[in-house]
Amino acid sequence: MVGFSKLRGGCRASAAIAIVAMCLAAIPGPRLADAAGEAARVSQRPDVARFRARVESILSGKQAARSYWGILVTDRDTGETLYSLNADHFFTPASNAKLVTTALALSTLGPDYRFRTTLESDASLGSDGKLAGDLILVGRGDPDLSNRVFPFAGELARQGPTDRVFADMVDAAVAKGLRDVDGDIVADDSSFPYDPYPAGWSVGDLFFDFGVPVSAITFNDNIVSIGIQPGARPGDPAVISTQPAAALVTLAHSVETSAAGGMPEIAVVRQPGANFLLLRGKIPAGHDAVKLDLAMIAPAETAARTVRDLLEARGVRVTGGIRVQHSPPPETTAEGEPVLPLEVPPEPNHRLVLAEHLSPPLRESVELTNKISQNLHAEIFLRAVGREKLGLASTAAGLKVERQFLHSVGVADGDVVLSDGSGLSRDDLVTPRAMVDLLRYASRAPWASDFMSSLPVSGANGTLTGRMRNSPATGLIQAKTGATERVHALTGYATTLRGEYLVFSIFCNNEAQHGAGATKPLDDIATAMVETLGHVPAISNAARTKGGAQ
Repeated sequence: MVGFSKLRGGCRASAAIAIVAMCLAAIPGPRLADAAGEAARVSQRPDVARFRARVESILSGKQAARSYWGILVTDRDTGETLYSLNADHFFTPASNAKLVTTALALSTLGPDYRFRTTLESDASLGSDGKLAGDLILVGRGDPDLSNRVFPFAGELARQGPTDRVFADMVDAAVAKGLRDVDGDIVADDSSFPYDPYPAGWSVGDLFFDFGVPVSAITFNDNIVSIGIQPGARPGDPAVISTQPAAALVTLAHSVETSAAGGMPEIAVVRQPGANFLLLRGKIPAGHDAVKLDLAMIAPAETAARTVRDLLEARGVRVTGGIRVQHSPPPETTAEGEPVLPLEVPPEPNHRLVLAEHLSPPLRESVELTNKISQNLHAEIFLRAVGREKLGLASTAAGLKVERQFLHSVGVADGDVVLSDGSGLSRDDLVTPRAMVDLLRYASRAPWASDFMSSLPVSGANGTLTGRMRNSPATGLIQAKTGATERVHALTGYATTLRGEYLVFSIFCNNEAQHGAGATKPLDDIATAMVETLGHVPAISNAARTKGGAQ
């Protein structure tokens, strides 16, 4: 019935047959007739034929033809399939997994949800300002304990020192009369079970700023900014500084000053033990400082040390040391299901609260997460969902709630197989159809505007700032990017020049290129959607500029 020509990494229909009709024989029962009827209707649309020809030309390119492609384009409002290629096959999603996590978080926690962080104590505060016991920093998963400015305005903005939130909390405690801590400074991150790295993360990820540990106390995105300056003379140790400053003691380093001239040679080495990261190498005398952003290996400990330093800088005496209070690692069954607690212990309500910080509303943190593809935030959202619904802030608990959510919104069971919230896991799998089904639901959900506006806009902001700029697609694509080794993805919403609203998902796996060359075929397909699809009158330039992708 249908003639096929082979495309390495998948199959595509001949030019005379709509791709949307592919593999219909695999569709059971009544769906076969329904899909065949839809395919026949769509195949008669000249705009679809033009788009199909553009896609075939793009995918026949030398580099694209060697990769494995999955594409689904549908009308946002009717659900009509306009183009389909391997739409029910599995692909590694990379950061497109964040679409699932952020939709889940907005649906489960709500756009106005806020995380709470406190400085508190089991002891009393005397009239002389003496706290007769430990001062406890209790973290509950706030991903934004930093100097970041909200709301997100298209680019990352920071104001003040990295420890600004903790400084404000310490100032509040001092304003309540705190003068003396007769005990330790304790960082309590037990709101999350101790499980800093999700399954499927590569060991090579763990020292970079995109692979930081997950913790209920998140300080400066759990990133350490390191400055390396040469010493006064060759042979002298290099001068190492960090922001936050308290992270310096958790970092091992062996960098010396070499003879002037040449280039720095700095390596980051993983090693067993408490100081997981070792900086090693040379920097020439007189050379400009080298700056690196690496993972903060001990965020709770660094936060405790920072609070102590801030207290002492304000004249508060601390007699004890610093401690960290973790929860045991979470348990799962052989099938990967979370072992849930028999009961969720209530938070202590007898404690003296000396300072409290509330995060920005979840909608603002979701926007940041999707615009810049922030891995840590997505992992925190997933665990917070598990805590909210099942009383356990573990990845497995969050994924259990996620599966229930996806089923409830019409995503086929088994079409989304995730091991984490960010998409950094190499175990993650999704189908293009699952992503499109999710985004069609999200476009009608009560939180639709918060979700859709969180996505990068082509040629304008987020991870799409430099893509499709000065093209017909500028401003008309709102989509989440995704990229890991050999993987590129683009899933989101589009408004065509003829005013048709689309939902689409494009996956490219087994891609050997890097940089702009690797993403060009995806951008070309997205641009082709905008230029060719739609059978209503073209939108005016004024409406296009004003509205963009809705």
